[in-house]
Amino acid sequence: MMDIFSNIFINLFLAGQDVHIWGSLAYIGAGLAAIGCCGSGIGQGFIGGKAVEAIGRNPEVEGKVRTMYIISAAITESGSIYALVIAIILLFVVAGDGK
Repeated sequence: MMDIFSNIFINLFLAGQDVHIWGSLAYIGAGLAAIGCCGSGIGQGFIGGKAVEAIGRNPEVEGKVRTMYIISAAITESGSIYALVIAIILLFVVAGDGK
């Protein structure tokens, strides 16, 4: 079904032009997927600040806070890694087809 609409779009709006629109859209999609890394940075900054605040208030629990911080940072970073993988797939697989 999507192929029919894409053929209509290409025939109506891009008639006579040698344009690889799907590769261009893949680059836009990769850029949008890379925005997912921003959320990871915000989350890690927030939990890092709270960890420093907790250690400043109660220095005796430094070991427990550090352990929880490392676990939380790893969980937060996984979202960024997923966004990076999607961006790489879009760049090198979808845009690299040349369709």
